[in-house]
Amino acid sequence: MEILGNLKNSIRHSVLPFASRIPLSPDTITYLGLFVSFLAAFEFAKGDLLYGALFLILGGVLDVLDGAVARVSGTTSAFGGVLDSVCDRYADAIVFAGLIYGFVNNTIQGSGFFIEGWIWCMFAMIGSYLVSYTRARAEAAGASKLDIGVAERSERIIILIIGALTGFLLQALALIAILTHITFIQRVMGAKQRL
Repeated sequence: MEILGNLKNSIRHSVLPFASRIPLSPDTITYLGLFVSFLAAFEFAKGDLLYGALFLILGGVLDVLDGAVARVSGTTSAFGGVLDSVCDRYADAIVFAGLIYGFVNNTIQGSGFFIEGWIWCMFAMIGSYLVSYTRARAEAAGASKLDIGVAERSERIIILIIGALTGFLLQALALIAILTHITFIQRVMGAKQRL
């Protein structure tokens, strides 16, 4: 995971020169990213996995840009961090809601490992929230930065995009569900050691 972390950091640094030319505020970019997540959810609900994945990619780009613009413009703030985090959670939920709608209404077909697609979505969504909440709660209780685990948000989005683009959406959702619960356990154990 350290390799992926280094890759994420290098991507963030590489967009800094471009970020300085963006005339929008970081908060505006955050809101745009949330709006794009609604578009992704709508496409998934219709069963259009290609456009859903493309909107997820655009949302990921905006998620990188809002922080980069804040750093370049010197407008980083505690509220901006909170807004970004809250909008990320909202975006995750709305994308999973679109996928669940698609499975329930059969615009997205299939079940995997004898489990319906919408159930995999529910477990993936629950796991995603546990990953984020465990970190926030542990850090609020005094743990140092608890970014351990194999399924942070960027990894989950990459897995979902690959699954949607390749036709292995169910497998991707199952993988997200499993990895998020593993990460949740890793973070609980890490929090116990630190606290």
